[in-house]
Amino acid sequence: MIAENKYVRFDWAVKRMLRDKANYGVLEGLITVLLGQKVTITAILESEANQDQVDDKYNRVDIKALNAAGEIILVEVQLTRQLYYLERILYGVAKTLTEHIKLGHLYNEVKKVYHISIVYFDLGQGADYLYHGQTRFIGVHTHDELQVNTKEENVIHMKTPAQVFPEYFIIRVNEFNAIAKTPIEEWLDYLKNGHIKEDTQVPGLNEAKEKLQVMTMTPAERVAYDRHLDAIMVQEDVLSTAKIEGRAEGRAEGRAEGRAEGRAEGRAEGMEETNRENARKMKSLGISADVIAKVTGLSIEEQAEL
Repeated sequence: MIAENKYVRFDWAVKRMLRDKANYGVLEGLITVLLGQKVTITAILESEANQDQVDDKYNRVDIKALNAAGEIILVEVQLTRQLYYLERILYGVAKTLTEHIKLGHLYNEVKKVYHISIVYFDLGQGADYLYHGQTRFIGVHTHDELQVNTKEENVIHMKTPAQVFPEYFIIRVNEFNAIAKTPIEEWLDYLKNGHIKEDTQVPGLNEAKEKLQVMTMTPAERVAYDRHLDAIMVQEDVLSTAKIEGRAEGRAEGRAEGRAEGRAEGRAEGMEETNRENARKMKSLGISADVIAKVTGLSIEEQAEL
């Protein structure tokens, strides 16, 4: 298979290329654009999703980094839909916080965490492609923002909760349909379409132009990358086919019954049969039972009966 774009997909780059210190500039650029301040990465830390298994393309890929201020930055790419996604983000941040403070240490060692989610699936309702959230305590009656005392270098300072609590960024790649004019829009154009302007001045994208060209890959890297693209196409086709066939069969059954119960049962039966057929296809492609279970909902036992 020949890649459509000149530049490597970002999800592949996160897993295989951006962990190299020589390539930190790409990731630093994205974070700088999002935070509105210059960010320098000092280290890339191991994370649970840094794996290299046959079906790892179906899992999220992520990077855990430290900036020059000692703050923790999590960058996560999610290709397929996952229920309770917000809850998992919260759990991931909480786990990170506990991993970076030892038992018995003072709470002033708790680090600020920035969590950046780059999602390629329909997360829910919302017209924007970029969302940002942080914790602020606002007076119910006075509408002022709470500031608390904190001691740093033997001097009492005032600090707002937003300076302590995690910040979250959610980039909904598939919702971006604009012409790239701003720095974040140029980044979205790369994340979704693989496009980078020749004259770009956006932090990180010049580095991406140099470091993430498909043509610079070794033959072995190119083979692995092409397999990754093929797997994504198969996965997207299976999911979209399941949705279309499930809806069509559900409507047909519903019309035949002529009742609301018939429509509901028709949709359920249509989706069940579609899931079974998709499971057969995925099984024939050698996709693991765990992945098939995630996509179709069929248990490993049910798959064995196919």
